Amino acid sequence: MSLVARFWSLSQRVAPADGVAGQLMERAQAGAGRNPQQAQELRRAACAYLSVVR
Repeated sequence: MSLVARFWSLSQRVAPADGVAGQLMERAQAGAGRNPQQAQELRRAACAYLSVVR
């Protein structure tokens, strides 16, 4: 399962869209064209946050 798909499945169960994980994903999406590596790191951070909160 892709990282983004996993994030969305987790986030809809445990965190509001405007929470920490949502903000990380928004930043990842906004910066993906300029710095894809950093965007991937932000996505991983969002998933890590959700796995701890869950």
